[in-house]
Amino acid sequence: MIRDHLRSYLHYLSLEKNASRNTIDSYAKDLERYLRYCEGEGCSDPSAVDRKMLNRFVGELYDAGLSSGTIARNVSSIKMFHKFLCGEGLAASSPAEHLETPKGGRRLPEVLTQEEIALLIAQPDAKTPLGIRDRAILETMYATGMRVSEVVAFERGHLFESEGIVRIFGKGAKERLVPIGAQALRWISRYLTAVRGTLARNKGGRDVMFLNARGTPLSRMSIWNLVRKSAVSAGIKKEVHPHTLRHSFATHLLEGGADLRAVQEMLGHSDIATTQIYTHIDREYLKEVHRTFHPRG
Repeated sequence: MIRDHLRSYLHYLSLEKNASRNTIDSYAKDLERYLRYCEGEGCSDPSAVDRKMLNRFVGELYDAGLSSGTIARNVSSIKMFHKFLCGEGLAASSPAEHLETPKGGRRLPEVLTQEEIALLIAQPDAKTPLGIRDRAILETMYATGMRVSEVVAFERGHLFESEGIVRIFGKGAKERLVPIGAQALRWISRYLTAVRGTLARNKGGRDVMFLNARGTPLSRMSIWNLVRKSAVSAGIKKEVHPHTLRHSFATHLLEGGADLRAVQEMLGHSDIATTQIYTHIDREYLKEVHRTFHPRG
């Protein structure tokens, strides 16, 4: 349904606004990304989009390492699209009306300390089957730096337990191999042994690793809710979402002395410049260490 509205909007730009082909292609590219996100959130009706969903989408654009200019263009495209829907009587109001356009500069991603990570990961109740599953999910995300979409698509066959490696299929179906620590492996093993078989009997979730209570693959929103609920339970005041675990994974590796190129490979970044945003965080850490321990700090 929402894609029908996109086609109508692009026709409107061409026929009534006489926009150039380049302009139309730019709008189409930006809005295609936006609609894929909406569909991933289970939203096919533009009237069901709310401000919170838009803010989460803009947050994902930041998390993807896009420049402020590119994000500003995406926000502008979304605003114009929703304005068109209102003008055509397809929506009563625009959730994007007061959506803020990014100003210059690049926002550093929020990062949790190692102590905060430990608190967050420990929140699921491991005395329950779903608590064991949730603990395994959080351990896996922090251990590997997986994106939320990669966690949802993660399959049992992508885990090589004896080698301590997972195969991850990222954006554009690009494959990467990432080490996974013993702690995460223990929780995954516990989940596979004690929980997954019971969940899978309910409906059968193919070979997907993490299943919901109905036995089907978890949704992206389920992962979002798990991370946020765990952060609140842990008393963490920062803005925490699934990508926060990915940012923390990368930052803690660099704090420990990991090579930037190795972190790039593990994150699946095609451009080293995208990974280098984490070095800004690392420099702050180094300055703090210097201030704390140097005799003349």
